Amino acid sequence: MRILITNDDGINAPGLAVLERIAAEVAGPGGEVWTVAPAFEQSGVGHCISYTHPTMIAELGPRRFAAEGAPADCVLAGIYHVMQDHAPDLVLSGVNRGNNSGENVLYSGTLGGALEGALQGIRSIALSQFYGHRNVRLEDSFEAAGRHGARVIRALLDSADWDTENGYDLFYNVNFPACPAAGVKGTRVASQGRRPGVNFSVTAQPSPSGRQFLWARGGDQTVPSAPGTDVAANLDDFISVTPLRADLTAHDRLERLAALLDEG
Repeated sequence: MRILITNDDGINAPGLAVLERIAAEVAGPGGEVWTVAPAFEQSGVGHCISYTHPTMIAELGPRRFAAEGAPADCVLAGIYHVMQDHAPDLVLSGVNRGNNSGENVLYSGTLGGALEGALQGIRSIALSQFYGHRNVRLEDSFEAAGRHGARVIRALLDSADWDTENGYDLFYNVNFPACPAAGVKGTRVASQGRRPGVNFSVTAQPSPSGRQFLWARGGDQTVPSAPGTDVAANLDDFISVTPLRADLTAHDRLERLAALLDEG
């Protein structure tokens, strides 16, 4: 198996090193792991691509590249440049430092990398490590992801659906709870949640010259969401697995809206 990996925390991020080990285990002795990751941190960029300017790419070692772009740029670079002679069988994005459950899905560069892989018709999985007081001070804060990651990926590859609907392929979002590996209770398939009252905001801070700069701030990640969601599973020490598609259509509203507005 040929695996392309990327992330949004940057080429030197510890979570990427964890994913390299996970990917090597999944690929097996005869497989290949190729890394194309952002040269600098790209957290929160979502599914953006560098459409209006070129992306510089540099080879740092065998099958290891850094690109000055977003995770989706890196996936494009991997498929159409680095691995152009033989496309990858699987795209893995992560392991993100921090959860990509709930509303974070909509902002995440980690999800953006997996989404781009799915749009290219390649099986794709995003992986993120929830952070909290029980794992942030561990010698290896990615312990849960490192211990359980390969098993979850293999289960998805062996048994999960990878179908296409309305032209959009399924891809998967996996979040590991904020606990030591031994504390993980299991795996739960969950819908995307929403932490009530949690939003990004900005805080103003003046520079020494008097100019105003705005810093984006996240909300409390420990606020629970509805039962059966990814956030709820993670806060209860379960690995969450969520099937996603790029189609943002509210299908449950189409029929009623058509009855109101369709003409001719």
